[in-house]
Parts: sequence; C-alpha cells; structure tokens
Amino acid sequence: MNGVPSDARNGAPSDTGSGVGSKDSSGAGRAVVLVAAVLLLACAGLVGYGLLDTEEEPEKPSTPTAAVTYEVTGDGTAEISFLGRNEDGTATVVRDAELPWKRTVRVPLGMAPTVAIVLGEKGGQASCTLAIRGKHVQRATAMGAFGRATCAGALPADGN
Repeated sequence: MNGVPSDARNGAPSDTGSGVGSKDSSGAGRAVVLVAAVLLLACAGLVGYGLLDTEEEPEKPSTPTAAVTYEVTGDGTAEISFLGRNEDGTATVVRDAELPWKRTVRVPLGMAPTVAIVLGEKGGQASCTLAIRGKHVQRATAMGAFGRATCAGALPADGN
C-alpha cells in the first residue's frame, strides 16, 4: 500500500532492519546481561565463602568430666605432674612448685587421675593427696633427696 511500511502510516517509527534503533536495544540488553552476571558471581562468591570459611571450627562433643583435687604438702619446692582436662592423657608439669600446693581440675571420665611429686637434691619430705568429687582417695609421702611419691585413683567412664 503506497510502498510505505504500515507502522510509518500510523506515525510510529519503522524498524526495517536498517540498524536504526536496534543499537540502543542491544546495548541495553548487554548491560542487563552484564549486571546479571556480576550479581551471579557475587552471590556464588558469598556462598563459597560461607561454605569454605574455616575460621570457626565446630565444637567438639563435650566429654563428661569429674572434679579432681590434687594437693601436695611439705616444705620447700617439688616437681609436680598431674592429669588435667586434656583428653589425650598427657600430664601437666609444674617445676619448682612452692609447697604447699593445691589444684582442682576437671578430668575426663574414664581417665585415671594421677599426681606425682619429685623432691629436689636437698630432699626433705612432701605428701600428695588425691580427692575425686570431694572424697579422699589416696595419700603418699616422698622423703629424701630426689624422693618420689604418686597418688592415683579410678574415675569410671560411666560416672559412678
């Protein structure tokens, strides 16, 4: 009809594929795709950071414990080794501890609470005592140069 495209007859601009007007729409489309890609990467990065963040380690299951009191009486100093709240069973050593000395610690059930004393070269006399949950369990005495004594008890795994 008269060789004029139908859109032009209604007063609307005609898109005949000449590229006029199409440049604006494809540039806007690219911008939308670019913004979407950036947002997608940002979200993926946040999710990855949340999954890979290892700064906070999950808490280990708590091991039931019992109160154990170690006491060493005497004069002077002694080397004292005792079992505290380390689940691997290693002892804590206090060198040249001034006597009298006393410590109450939590010991995992199933471990054998133990306190050992070693006197120095000057000797003397010192005694260790061990109490589990407030009940006296054992007492031992060390005498003389490099004298030794150990107090140990049983701490059943079932908590009795």
